[in-house]
Amino acid sequence: MSFSHYGKLCTEVYDLTKKVGQSFGGDIEFYKGKLQSCKGRVLEAMVGSGRVIIPLLESGLNLDGVDDSPEMLASCRRRITDSGLQADLYESKLQSLALPHKYEAIIIPGGSFLLIDDREESIQALKKLYEHLEPGGSLIMDIFLPDGQFETGKVHTSVFPLPDGDTITMESKLIEADFFQQRKVNHLKYEKWREGTLIAAELQRFALRWYGVQELALVLKEIGFSQIDICADFQEGMQPTGSKQKIVYLARK
Repeated sequence: MSFSHYGKLCTEVYDLTKKVGQSFGGDIEFYKGKLQSCKGRVLEAMVGSGRVIIPLLESGLNLDGVDDSPEMLASCRRRITDSGLQADLYESKLQSLALPHKYEAIIIPGGSFLLIDDREESIQALKKLYEHLEPGGSLIMDIFLPDGQFETGKVHTSVFPLPDGDTITMESKLIEADFFQQRKVNHLKYEKWREGTLIAAELQRFALRWYGVQELALVLKEIGFSQIDICADFQEGMQPTGSKQKIVYLARK
């Protein structure tokens, strides 16, 4: 079985565990507050299945979304339609982004930027986002640091009962942890069960690349961002002090 990229079973788990409007640590409220004065277009990069974009659309903002998973985009599109809303959604990797619009603001919630595990590709993605901002536009995103538990070969299993009575199990196995390269790789195995019978399965390579707090600020500055503000846990003015905090960047073009 080959590796999928945020495939059907992964998307079902996302839909279940990342519900529309579900705020993690106040992130949706933070992004909404930062964007409330926007009059132009806003882009949610790595939009996933719609947890964040839908409440922002409901607040009256003009948002587009982009993701490189067709399964995630299909779920996001369905959820937007079911909510009676409209948004342009694009399928693309950020490192090759070429959208028809410039944006007053671009957001990457949920630490999703860390999912670009090749360092050069992650920097190229930031360059493309910079190009897609209007002069004076802002990039707002949050990241996190890994939990520090790096026991290679360790397996963790989660069980997700679905509303229709089926169940998805997810087995996560740490394959690689490289502190020097600041990345780790897990292999995820999703299995869908119906009345004790396996009806679907998929494998996923799940990699994370993390950045030091000031390291990422220097990368943004090198790309051309002229003003970079950093706060912790979606609290403006709170400086990061610990590895358990979410680190939030607001960078202006």
